[in-house]
Amino acid sequence: MSIFRSLVLYTALSLTATAAGATDKAALEAMREGMMQKLVIHDAPVGGSDATFTDPDGGEHSLADYEGKYVVLNFWATWCAPCRKEMPSLDRLQADLGGDRFEVVPVATSRNPLPAINRFFEEEEIVNLPILLDPDRALAADFGAFSLPVTVILNPEGQEIARLVGDAEWDGESAMAIFNALLKGAEG
Repeated sequence: MSIFRSLVLYTALSLTATAAGATDKAALEAMREGMMQKLVIHDAPVGGSDATFTDPDGGEHSLADYEGKYVVLNFWATWCAPCRKEMPSLDRLQADLGGDRFEVVPVATSRNPLPAINRFFEEEEIVNLPILLDPDRALAADFGAFSLPVTVILNPEGQEIARLVGDAEWDGESAMAIFNALLKGAEG
């Protein structure tokens, strides 16, 4: 598909999703192309989690910290090749959309030594994402993330609205169209 045709399609679909309140599953599903075809958009939001996770300094966090934002919650590990492959696109996504209404939240789950995470972030020039840890897998278990990577999209109320198992290009045209439609729908 030509770039011009893709842009026209995404613009039209984005306006359709916005007019329908961005919860129009069919409009959002129509935006999925390429790797984003693996994104499963739920018919209705699913419960979230109260599990806590930490930062490298031992600070405790929960998903309630992100209330009011769309969250791209990514479960990953340093030893997971597909996780490592998609992390730069998550970093770019955070640079492009991160702010008061949108946040990328990568959580290293299971055994991930901090020196390995730091080395990976440095090698891949990951500068827009925090280092967050789920060493006992409590958060991952709450979301049924038993393989990696798993990415869960949460609505501003902290409920799961979509999920993708495996890696993806999170800052690609299709993903950006979906996220922009969600954000525009939240405005109206």
